[in-house]
Amino acid sequence: MTQLKITGMTCDSCAAHLKGALEKVPGVQSALVSYPKGTAKLATLPGTSSDALTAAVAGLGYQATLADAPPTDNRAGLLDKVRGWKGAADKHIGNERLLQVAVIGSGGAAMAAALKAVEQGAHVTLIERGTIGGTCVNIGCVPSKIMIRAAHIAHLRRESPFDGGVEATVPAIDRSKLLAQQQARVDELRHAKYEGILDGNSAITVLHGEARFKDDQSLVVRLNEGGERVVMFDRCLVATGGSPAVPPIPGLKDSPYWTSTEALVSDAIPERLAVIGSSVVALELAQAFARLGSKVTALARNTLCFREDPAIGEAVTAAFRAEGIEVLENTQASQVAHVDGEFVLTTGHGELRADKLLIATGRAPNTRSLALEAAGVVVNAQGAIVIDKGMRTSNPNIYAAGDCTDQPQFVYVAAAAGTRAAINMTGGDAALDLTAMPAVVFTDPQIATVGYSEAKAHHDGFETDSRTLTLDNVPRAVVNFDARGFIKLVAQARTGRLIGVQAVAPDAGELIQSAALAIRAGMTVHDLADQLFPYLTMVEGLKLAAQTFTKDLSQLSCCAG
Repeated sequence: MTQLKITGMTCDSCAAHLKGALEKVPGVQSALVSYPKGTAKLATLPGTSSDALTAAVAGLGYQATLADAPPTDNRAGLLDKVRGWKGAADKHIGNERLLQVAVIGSGGAAMAAALKAVEQGAHVTLIERGTIGGTCVNIGCVPSKIMIRAAHIAHLRRESPFDGGVEATVPAIDRSKLLAQQQARVDELRHAKYEGILDGNSAITVLHGEARFKDDQSLVVRLNEGGERVVMFDRCLVATGGSPAVPPIPGLKDSPYWTSTEALVSDAIPERLAVIGSSVVALELAQAFARLGSKVTALARNTLCFREDPAIGEAVTAAFRAEGIEVLENTQASQVAHVDGEFVLTTGHGELRADKLLIATGRAPNTRSLALEAAGVVVNAQGAIVIDKGMRTSNPNIYAAGDCTDQPQFVYVAAAAGTRAAINMTGGDAALDLTAMPAVVFTDPQIATVGYSEAKAHHDGFETDSRTLTLDNVPRAVVNFDARGFIKLVAQARTGRLIGVQAVAPDAGELIQSAALAIRAGMTVHDLADQLFPYLTMVEGLKLAAQTFTKDLSQLSCCAG
């Protein structure tokens, strides 16, 4: 890094002219020129001539000295040296230098931030070390939901509440064809929503390589095609996402275990699958593989969904066991061995044998290779970047969003955070309010939550009044002959204001947004009970649950208002 002190600049346009001239000097990789500070920070190759740098500045009528040298007037003797590379200095955009924004990553947070920053008038350099699009479209949300849907169709052909009148059949599963269909849709969406957009936006420069911080205003990018490039920035967004976390179980590291990444692209369905984990990814994939033909055993260190309202875990466990999924609660593997193509797990309840082992115990932030300490960016004990509601890190020029931070790990949260980060990086003031953040687990029945659980509300000092409505009271569930699950409303005791909803129900993900809007609007359960809901919809269960605060549903007609 070379730094110059520059005198004579009168505006940001001067800085833009100087940036162009300096970047034409042989050996200069990039330049960041600041009119307010009167400085130029340069990424240079070894041997770059300091005389050439000062000559480039002098050629435009300004004066430059090395930051650690006394000022001298070099203009007269250096003008001839600069003539060979001065021309580009006259080529500049508008009257002000564009804000230079670096974005590390290309997933939901990164893309939202890049597009918003360009919209706000910045130039963006987006850096991606792997496949454009990040986790969600490539190896997360999109392929998993395709697989889950295929498994749901297979399940309905094999078994449904209408088997007495609609003959059931055992489906023939061709995993290779399902996988080809899944990957084709992933490729299509990646191109439409990521690659195509980036290719068509001239204000975004894409670098394929791995970035690390050199200091608080520059990155070193190790390019995938070889070599390195230094990227200077005014503002930087870290949006590097997360990766599957792997627990330190003896023997696991040396075995060919799966994470969700490998499971989703497996071209075969294992006869026996063991799943270690008890939350979102573990539940979704355990049920999907079971419905596609695997004998699945799920090992939960505590209970399923142990961080949620206990009723959620109980309902999902019952649904899984009814489908033949073995759920081992309060069970941990103390040793993993892979012998003769078979996994052997040692547990407190004896040995468990399986053909494949899926580890789904959460995700860890991708921050270790970033050299965040060089930029003064603070992380927590788990390695996640600590941010405020405006996505600012401990360094005022560096922001972060998505799964690499301490935010909830949902792609829609990441995208919203990326947009707000871009607004703030370009001079705005936007915050991300997560008080009414909906969440969905795509099991069957689905799990959907928003706002406070009863336990969390009590922890935060709220007195609550709650009601739980079983689905045998919801007409849609009754006519579907599928009354698995419940809807629970949590309200403030004194005011009746709705502060939380938990649901386990078919299509619970489709009803939870109505609950989120009600919480956001400050509605009471009495307000909710008074709303019009279309009859024979699952979302009508919100109204019915709200009515139980004041009425006995057994004494109402089926669509009583």
